Amino acid sequence: MPHLLRFMLLLVVSTSACSADAGTDMLWHFTDHTQTGLPAGLSGRTMDVASADLDNDGDIDLVLAMEFDRNVILLNNGNAVFTDAATALPANAHDSEDIGIADFDNDKDPDIVIVSEDDRINELYMNEGDAMFIESAEALPVSGISNAVAVLDINADGAPDMVIGNNGPNNILINDGKGRFMDETSGRLHGTNNDVTQDMLFTDVDHDGDPDLVVANEGQNRIYINLGNGVFHDETAQRMPVLTDESREVVVADVDNDGDTDLFFANVMFALSTDPANRLLLNDGSGHFRDVSDSALPVDDNSNFSAEFMDINSDGYVDILTGSSVIFGPGSGRVYIYLNNGAGGFEMMDSSSFVQYGIDGNAFGFEMADFDGDGLTDIYVASRQSQSGAGGKDTLLLNSGRQR
Repeated sequence: MPHLLRFMLLLVVSTSACSADAGTDMLWHFTDHTQTGLPAGLSGRTMDVASADLDNDGDIDLVLAMEFDRNVILLNNGNAVFTDAATALPANAHDSEDIGIADFDNDKDPDIVIVSEDDRINELYMNEGDAMFIESAEALPVSGISNAVAVLDINADGAPDMVIGNNGPNNILINDGKGRFMDETSGRLHGTNNDVTQDMLFTDVDHDGDPDLVVANEGQNRIYINLGNGVFHDETAQRMPVLTDESREVVVADVDNDGDTDLFFANVMFALSTDPANRLLLNDGSGHFRDVSDSALPVDDNSNFSAEFMDINSDGYVDILTGSSVIFGPGSGRVYIYLNNGAGGFEMMDSSSFVQYGIDGNAFGFEMADFDGDGLTDIYVASRQSQSGAGGKDTLLLNSGRQR
């Protein structure tokens, strides 16, 4: 998870609350709408998904970042039936990794930034109206091996800025209000900044009213505290335990309902780590975190490229969707849920508990939104093929409005 101003992510599927012991009996039920809702022929190389009303028609559309294939705009007809707007974006084919969406040029429609890894070509697309995008003539002023982007008005001037996460120094780019960006990294990002970054987001870590920056790395994850003027200082050593995980995604929510932001890191086991265990860090209210993974999370030996919070049984406590992935080997991954018991722990369940047959695939991203306009939160699962060719089918799940 997408990426549009992820200042605080706390997604729920209903405003009603049930008792915490409702558990699996009260799971929302989803129907697989993939065959009828998604166009055939998606390449199976989806690295990320993000949503916005791109054509200003009142419903939620989708952007897919594709690995060395053209990126895809899926336009919604209002009933969660999506059409591939094949000419909406230039037919570039870069190593696209992550998506940010915001109105960068202040013309009242959403624009798109997509960062790329191996070929080091980041892309900025301006919406000309009706979801027709042109590549910005004003190229982004930095390049790198980029895996992450987060969008926010960093300097509080009314224009959305961005942070790009790289293999090497990350970048803070400030918008002039017209969609042209200046590299202000040296004046705004202070402290350790030479990591292999895989994901990042803005959230108010220290509960002081301004957005801080949380970075998921291969190695030590980091917290950069906002001094209140869009200048960020690395305070990892004071605020986080030392953990040399291979993190691929970070998501935030108030897991224990104590009024502050907690952190969940989805981890893999490839190069640095011999343990792919995900991490749950609880906030003490002042932006200092303790690792409760061993006591709170279920044993999970899978590599997870993605995760998202969602109250999937409507008990008032957020649960966690995880994307188990098999990239380097035969077969494919599967989507699981960590069900929050409301008492500080989670139970791991297969996705067949909330959708018939469960969800197979190497889930590289989740996007939660009301795609069919019925007031309930639906789920899009972005999936990437493994080297064997398995697991590359995106999945669209619609909330049926009933509980099992």
